[in-house]
Amino acid sequence: MDVLSDVLRTVRMTGAIFFDIRARAPWVAETPATARIRPQVMPEFEHVIAFHILMDGWCWVYLTNEPDSAVRMNAGDAVIIVGGDSHIMGTNRSRPEDPNLSIFYRPKDHPLPFVFNELGGSGEPVHLVCGYLGCDASPFNPILDALPRLLVVRAASVGGNLIHNLIRTALLETERPCAGGETILSKLSELLFLQSVRDYLNGLPAESTGWLSGLRDRHIGMALSLMHAQPANRWTLDALAREVGLSRSAFAERFAALIGVPPMKYLSSWRLQVATQYLERHGISVAQVAALVGYESQAAFNRAFKKRVGVPPASWRRARVTTVNN
Repeated sequence: MDVLSDVLRTVRMTGAIFFDIRARAPWVAETPATARIRPQVMPEFEHVIAFHILMDGWCWVYLTNEPDSAVRMNAGDAVIIVGGDSHIMGTNRSRPEDPNLSIFYRPKDHPLPFVFNELGGSGEPVHLVCGYLGCDASPFNPILDALPRLLVVRAASVGGNLIHNLIRTALLETERPCAGGETILSKLSELLFLQSVRDYLNGLPAESTGWLSGLRDRHIGMALSLMHAQPANRWTLDALAREVGLSRSAFAERFAALIGVPPMKYLSSWRLQVATQYLERHGISVAQVAALVGYESQAAFNRAFKKRVGVPPASWRRARVTTVNN
């Protein structure tokens, strides 16, 4: 089981490129926190991640209230604001005017991206592509806490140039609109995120901890694969330890040290996330969903789901259907 792919699929990671921007120095602009614009850009998702790809030129990027986080980006680099924080980009580090929130919306009468030409002054040109990635945050999305709030992906990273060139090619379609162009760009943005996570994982120090570090650990990675491949299986701590070749105590200690939670708590959280996929399907009762993710009774499933999400699964299902239909 490819655990990373399984998580991205289950949390419904979906991308969209919103802006194709050409500016000239000096320029500076602030992108609002995605929580402020989520209802306009991706209302069907709980959490929205912002990203920017620098096609040409250079600029600074930093979290709005943390100027010390400033990083210089060069052509081919990308930045992903995993937590959806407000952030500033530009050729200088001055505080810009408040962002114009009216430009952040998903159009119904024409395809994305919006194109903005010649913003800023008359100096060195910059070409930026900006977009968003929507995903579920609850019941459980381990990726959000596993990545830094501001993740810079250099052009020289594995796959960086390939994604950059593919997006540049796809953008040509916005000049000569063709069917499927917006979908191509959205899939490329999802590929950008996946490749960025892989590059970040490959660069982690050997002694690092966290969910991503757990993926590459021989024993814990195998345990995660087992839980993700068979979430409804009646796993016990002893059974998982035997499967990965460790003693019960060594496995429990190693899993908690790397992942941050005990193995059975992780499994319970993941089962609830998988359950949301089943709850979205027509013709499957809550009792059937409970059985599909390993609960022996609907009552136990209801209690666990409400404790984690705040509402019973039936209420969550009704709210999700309303959101998707709107």
